[in-house]
Amino acid sequence: MKLENFNYDLPTNLIAQEPAEPRDSCRLMLVDKKTGEWEHQSFRDILNEIRAGDVLVFNNTKVIPARLYGQRKGTGGKVEMLLLSPKGNDNWEVLVKPGKKALPGTEIVFNEHMSCQIVDKTDFGGRIAHFKYNGEFDSILDQIGEMPIPPYIHKKLEDKNKYQTIYAKYKGSAAAPTAGLHFTEELLEEIKNRGAGVYFVTLHVGLGTFRPVAKENIEEHEMHKEWYDVPQITADAVNRAKTEGRRIIAVGTTSVRTLESAGQTGTLVAGGGWTQLYIYPGYEWNIVDAIVTNFHLPESTLIMMMAAFAGTNHILSAYKEAVNQKYRFFSFGDAMFLR
Repeated sequence: MKLENFNYDLPTNLIAQEPAEPRDSCRLMLVDKKTGEWEHQSFRDILNEIRAGDVLVFNNTKVIPARLYGQRKGTGGKVEMLLLSPKGNDNWEVLVKPGKKALPGTEIVFNEHMSCQIVDKTDFGGRIAHFKYNGEFDSILDQIGEMPIPPYIHKKLEDKNKYQTIYAKYKGSAAAPTAGLHFTEELLEEIKNRGAGVYFVTLHVGLGTFRPVAKENIEEHEMHKEWYDVPQITADAVNRAKTEGRRIIAVGTTSVRTLESAGQTGTLVAGGGWTQLYIYPGYEWNIVDAIVTNFHLPESTLIMMMAAFAGTNHILSAYKEAVNQKYRFFSFGDAMFLR
């Protein structure tokens, strides 16, 4: 399959620059995965689509202020760094700009309390950095780090919590699981009142989720590893629902990746691990029956995942309709419910 098969035309004015307020006031496109037919709703109307017995699975990762700005020791050259994932012993996998000047041995100073040294390169163009700091790492990071808002969002985010789901719990992500941004406490309670179950997994969003596909033949793309964890209570609820023929609704692509990674046999296995699962058309689904998701970048692994779920033609037709109807796209944009 060719990369160009997953492209679509998107006017830049449709890229959302701020989240909807309130969160559940955005638009929602309902798409039938079998026929490709769509309906236009408000996100709150998703309640009308929830059935008693449905199991909704959310990713409760928490975004850290992972973007740091510093200077190379000795030259004073400016450096931008994105923390991707911890590697233990104060080592982190990171992305650095400019990368050509971040060779092993380079020291970077962020402030009087924190610095790091580049100790190695990675296979995906990143670096391994060893951090030195005076005090508590997370506290310093909260003071000097910025939320890693995607580069296509140019408006400054005044409230960091706007890029955090209301149920975010475990720190570790370099990007938000953005489909979850649409849910409010009240909406979650109403979902439960409909007789549906609300459960959580954790996948710390890193390079695997947002790394561009560079290969023209998409089968040659290699996913980057991301850490996930499935609690026993979630595994039990999902497996019981599957046995009873009830729907598993994944909220966001990271929940999809977690459920499918830990459910390759058709039974969801509790516990943690690293996943490199790459879902594109032809994938055989094991766990997920419906997906709540945002509208994704052209030629991304995320739009390929949606094409694998509902068919490439159906997805691209829905995206074309969303453009025609002036939906808001990407992280702070509107949502789609594939069912």
